[in-house]
Amino acid sequence: MESALESPRIVVIGGGIVGLCVAWHLAKRGLKPLVLDAQKPGAASSGNAGAISHGSVAPLAMPGILKQVPGMMMDPKGALHIPVRYWLKAAPWLLRFVASARTEKVEAAADALAALFFGTLDRHKEILAAEGAPELIREAGQLYLYRDDAQMAKDKAGLDLRRRHGLQIEVLDRAALAALEPAVSPVYTRAAYLRDHGSSVNPARFAEVVARGVQRQGGEVRAAEVRALRTDGRRVTGVETADGFIPSDQVVLAAGAWSARLLAPLGLKVPLETQRGYHMMLPDPGVMPGRVLSPADRKVFISPMEEGLRVAGSVEIAGLDAPPNEARAELLLGDLKAVFPDVNTSGAKSWMGHRPCLPDSLPVVGPLRDWQGIWCAFGHGHLGLTGSAPTGALLGAAIAGERPNFDFAPFAAERF
Repeated sequence: MESALESPRIVVIGGGIVGLCVAWHLAKRGLKPLVLDAQKPGAASSGNAGAISHGSVAPLAMPGILKQVPGMMMDPKGALHIPVRYWLKAAPWLLRFVASARTEKVEAAADALAALFFGTLDRHKEILAAEGAPELIREAGQLYLYRDDAQMAKDKAGLDLRRRHGLQIEVLDRAALAALEPAVSPVYTRAAYLRDHGSSVNPARFAEVVARGVQRQGGEVRAAEVRALRTDGRRVTGVETADGFIPSDQVVLAAGAWSARLLAPLGLKVPLETQRGYHMMLPDPGVMPGRVLSPADRKVFISPMEEGLRVAGSVEIAGLDAPPNEARAELLLGDLKAVFPDVNTSGAKSWMGHRPCLPDSLPVVGPLRDWQGIWCAFGHGHLGLTGSAPTGALLGAAIAGERPNFDFAPFAAERF
């Protein structure tokens, strides 16, 4: 057990990429944060698709989503699946999800996400440049693939929303698509090219580099299971771990899908749900695209990485405690073959992780309204890597008293 004199000023709960980026910016300011996570630093974020997508301002729940919910619940092979045993548990979240698809809510969410993601790629490059690892970012854009104009038209609302927030989208015909990615199946005849987007070529190494940067600048990263927040009056005074109490002046809650459990004893019920995501990693695919690809009819991301080719996606709402469903991971190989029919899938390895998702697609970022000594940074959903560096920069500045020019109100935990 540590004495108050030895305690760090700031404890960051969660060693995923969001928590690490917050800690990096705190350490940069000389605040010497202590990062606590039960897993290896970055383990929770190591399996993401690697996409860094500042233009992803369209929330998951768009107008018309209600018609898709029955299919989500019934189709075990669908891009989003909810097992029968979890229907009742998921129902309150789904109702909020559908309610957030109203036009005015969608527009407000897009405005908020555009503000959060402003300068995202530069924020990532800032950290990697300081740590001597700029090669972890690939700046080759992203391609969204469509079979024909009719399929692209189904995405019109989302594409138009992105354009209204300044995203440059080039529409490619088959010839232009083939010039960029000749191995893509000829059934895809159209593409939306996001030239100014990027990706990480190794999310696990990315997180390790950020963790080392925290330590290089005087912070600490420690393996510890945080079990509860300790409070005194209306102030959070530290954290209870499996090894004892650690006092602090400030706590940053960046525990991903587990964050709501830690907030509940404070009287805050945040509708945080885990959307379990899967990937398959192919060490010798025989084909390697030059950038991240996403076929619209498959709802997956195909990402070239240092260790091979990764296909990631497959959303499953089934809670934190159920074991991985290997059949969900295997479906990804079919999605990949639809784009690259001749891909070599031998030696493919699966992975499952938890995406912390809120029904309005906005994370919880910033201070709590009625509690002192605690800041939040969780719920980034499918955009954890994208949102990590800008969230870290904003919170690092705010906690240090720099008053960044940013409105935290849309991201408040109390909005629910």
